[in-house]
This record gives sequence, C-alpha cells and structure tokens, in this order.
Amino acid sequence: MGSAPEASELASPAQEPLIGRLPDAVLFYWQNRPVTAAAFLQDALRLAQELPDATHMVNLCRDRYAFAVAFAAALLRRQPCLLTGDHSRLGLAALAERFPGSFAAVNAADCVPLPTCPVRANGETPAIAPPVPMIPASRLAAVVFTSGSTGAPVAHRKLWGALVARSRAAAAQFTLDAAAPCAIIGTVPPQHMYGFELTVLLPLHAPAASWCGPAFYPSDVHAALAAVPASRILVTTPLQIRALLHAGSGLPSLRAAISATAPLERALADEAEQRWHTPMLEIFGATEVGSIASRRTLDGEAWTTYPGVSLQQAADATMVSAPWAEPVELADRIEALDAGHFRLLGRRTDLVKLGGRRASLSGLNRILTELDGVTDGAFLVPDDLNERVTARLMAVVVAPCRSPDSILAELRGRVDPLFLPRRVICVDALPRNELGKLPRQALQALVARLDRPA
Repeated sequence: MGSAPEASELASPAQEPLIGRLPDAVLFYWQNRPVTAAAFLQDALRLAQELPDATHMVNLCRDRYAFAVAFAAALLRRQPCLLTGDHSRLGLAALAERFPGSFAAVNAADCVPLPTCPVRANGETPAIAPPVPMIPASRLAAVVFTSGSTGAPVAHRKLWGALVARSRAAAAQFTLDAAAPCAIIGTVPPQHMYGFELTVLLPLHAPAASWCGPAFYPSDVHAALAAVPASRILVTTPLQIRALLHAGSGLPSLRAAISATAPLERALADEAEQRWHTPMLEIFGATEVGSIASRRTLDGEAWTTYPGVSLQQAADATMVSAPWAEPVELADRIEALDAGHFRLLGRRTDLVKLGGRRASLSGLNRILTELDGVTDGAFLVPDDLNERVTARLMAVVVAPCRSPDSILAELRGRVDPLFLPRRVICVDALPRNELGKLPRQALQALVARLDRPA
C-alpha cells in the first residue's frame, strides 16, 4: 500500500497536517467554482484508495486541481511525486527506468511509456468534513528535477516538513492575511518548483486560493483574473509579462504580481507597474532549495530572505539552510549585506573561460539579444571548450530580417575577439520551455539537427 516508511520517518515524532486551513476555507477555483478544504480532502482521500501499489507517482496532470489532488493522495500513500518538465516519451521512459515500480497520474487520455492512473475529482463539499490527516514531517513528499538549462536535469528530494515550512514562510514574506485571503492566478505549470510552491502547496497552509483553469495566453489570464475575487496575485514569468504587455489590454486590479524563473529587467518591471498599477515582486530560488528570498524589482538589488532561511558563505560558495531541508550549496554567487539581505552576483557556472580570459555567458547573451532585429538568441558553449584548443563558442539566433554575417559583424564591435562565435546560426525559434527557460540539451539537439545532412 504505497512505499514503506523510511527510517527517518519512523524516528521523527514531528508531524504536519495535510491541510492547515478550516474545512470551509476556499483552496482552489476549479471548473468555475470554489473548492473548499473539506472538498479537496475528500477528493484526495478517495483517490488515495484507488492508487495502485507503487514506489513513486509521476504527476503528469496538466489540470492544476487534478495535480493537487494526485499529489495529496500520493503523499497519503507514501508514494513520492516525481515532478519533471520533460514529458516526452523518451524522457518519461528514462524516468521509469531510473525509478522502477512507478506509475503516472494523468487527467487526460495521455499515451505514456509507464502504467497510468486517471485522476478523478468532483470538488463537492461533503456534509461532514473528514478529519485532516497528520503527515510525518520527515516523509519524502516529492522528487523535483531541475530544468536542465545548464546541463542534464538533476533530482532533488523534498520532505513534507520542508514544503509546509516554506508555504508558511511565503505567507509571512508576502503578508498574506487570513481576514482577506488572496486569489492566485499562476501562469506556470505545477510540475515546476515555482508553480508547485505558489499555486499548489501555498493554498494548503496559507490564506490563498489558486485558480485551476486556463491561464497561459493573455486572454486566458485576463479572464481568470476577472473570474476570481480581489485581492488577486499574478504568479508568472518575465516571458509572460512581456506577452501580457504586448497584448496591450489592461488587467483587473492586482494586489501584486510575482515573477521568477529568470531575472526581471528593471525596464520591464517599471512598464508593468505603470500599466497594471501594482508592485512587481521577484522571487529568488532554485529547484535545489525552493524559494528563499524576494524583492520589489524597482527598490534595488537587495534581496530579503524568507523567515527561517539562513545563508552561510565559505570561500566562493554559499550554503543555504531552512527547516527540514539539508543545507544545499547555491549555484549562484551572492554578496551578504546583513543577516537577512544579500545581493546576487550571478551564477557560478555563468563564467566562460577561454585563452586565460573570462566572460559572462548571460552577459554575452544580453549583448546578442540587444542587437537590432534579434528577437531571441543564445550563445552555446561546446562541451570540449577546455580540452580542444580550437574550440570556440557559437550563437543561435532568431532574427527574421538579419543574416548571420551581419550579426557577426556587429558583434565584432561589442565582444572580446576570443568570445566571438565561430558560427552564427539563424533559426525560426529557440526550443524554450513554457517557463521561457532554454534547456542546454534541447539547444544542442537543435544544432545537431541543423547540422545533419539532408
């Protein structure tokens, strides 16, 4: 009946409730109606009885409410959720091989290379609310995979106690008020750590309710915001902020808009604040640790850490620790300002070294995308840059009205000659995922396809 308890789970007396809200509290807006804590719990308990015996659940549900119900049911059955952004048959087959005995939770007729279990829910409030289960804080709740933007996706374990603590910390960080619960409209998928934390976990333990209908295209976001009561918080990304601003229409009143997954440019934040009349906030985090700090972009470079989060610096590395989470080394370089504030200096893997010189990969990408006529672009660093003396960078760009030669000529006046791309490849689109991230393997695969003989 699910996986056996781990030794740490048996040894720890600490427990946290599955839901830390009153039975009549609204947790989700699904199928154009509010879903209470009691209704959600009933759906989760019912599904928990239907799940197959398995080691892990691969939660592929695209419907946010079905995803949340499946996650809760798996947690009750001690079946950690595997959360990956790679839903290709090849990626899922590799996941099934790595985690034998897994199955996929689906809410559609998906054809996937592992056993499936459909997620059924009705969202109806029962006459008598079932008692809320208590879960050991040390229970493994999820295994979350990085996006692969800097290499192969890496798995990170998440304990239930850590997820609950992070939800409570986010509620305190953003001063969520139980007297006036907020409605969250998220444009990010629940399989990503950012979407998982703010649109699935947060409503379970903080005064918030998450929208579970369409919210990807600008028209969807506008309709979603109009469908829920104030106060509203938009949880999104720089890529989708640009799309919303480009669409031209205003938005219903917002308490705040929150952005993550990529740096939010100050000019973009300024335009959004002026158009939407709301503060633009950013979250800093990573799949390895989840969300750990926030800031209002226009207030400056300083980030404020979440309650319970501590940072320790040793040499060039920074360790971050939080309740029920093992200390983790950040992939970013920071400058500590005081106990609760820091400045972000960039990713430690961002530096490209060539011929005794260094360059910032993000800086090179910024120069590339600022060229006239270039709508998107990225430098690609070859795997053997440090082994092959003749190895050089290449650039892949989306520039419908530019030629590779003209782009290279313009780069010569802006980039150190050592870091000029050996080749400039023009494509129709870069293989970005729905969060706007550019997985390195996807970019390499695109170049390989273009180089393949016809």
